[in-house]
Amino acid sequence: MHITPQILEQHCNVLLNSAAIRDYCPNGLQVEGERREIRRIVSGVTANLALIHAAARLDADLLLVHHGWFWRNEPLPLTGLKGQRVRALLAGGRSLLAYHLPLDIHPELGNNRQLGERLALLNPQPLEEGGLLWGTTLSEALTAAELAQRIHTALGRVPLHLPGGAETIRRLAWCSGAAQGEIVNAAERGYDAFISGEVSESTTHLAAELGIHYFAAGHHASERYGVIALGDYLAEHFTLEHHFIDIDNPV
Repeated sequence: MHITPQILEQHCNVLLNSAAIRDYCPNGLQVEGERREIRRIVSGVTANLALIHAAARLDADLLLVHHGWFWRNEPLPLTGLKGQRVRALLAGGRSLLAYHLPLDIHPELGNNRQLGERLALLNPQPLEEGGLLWGTTLSEALTAAELAQRIHTALGRVPLHLPGGAETIRRLAWCSGAAQGEIVNAAERGYDAFISGEVSESTTHLAAELGIHYFAAGHHASERYGVIALGDYLAEHFTLEHHFIDIDNPV
């Protein structure tokens, strides 16, 4: 059986329940290349030129990403940089498969579940069914410095810590990516600390005034693991070759 881009898309759409999730971009097959049989997948966080060129060097048939193209309110014409990216992808006959919020939310393969496991957090759970915000109660309380070190060890980058909470942390919430605004939700639910990817100017004040520690772990760094998990799953399910390419991004 030949595994086509459409077969992968149909399977992922069901697996990730993408039709039920409102998003800022199309989820699924965003660009259909000429290669009709998929044997090798390259995954990455963002479909940028560096990832496309890396996929070409590995002669991949399809790119699987979390941040794809065609975002809401961006210009539609395939010109400039957008046109350059599309031409580079199609020059090799490759397809682009992208899942954004469905890959954040999924209870097993999603970024938030995978981030919790990466941080060795026991029993990570979404705070609402199908929600983006996750939380847990630590088996042993940590200081802010100890939690920062755990994040550094797990993700390979030093997080930005904005102090605001108690001396020790027992209840911890998180949401990958650009979810710094969820600090209010986490504080209202009584969490001692909140982890996300990015930070805003207002986050400093919110952490101090709400009495909650905030850790900015990096948008890219916090969202590597969902696409790895999905790529590994597809490789095993369809007997494909999967390579994750980490195009480093300090943000």
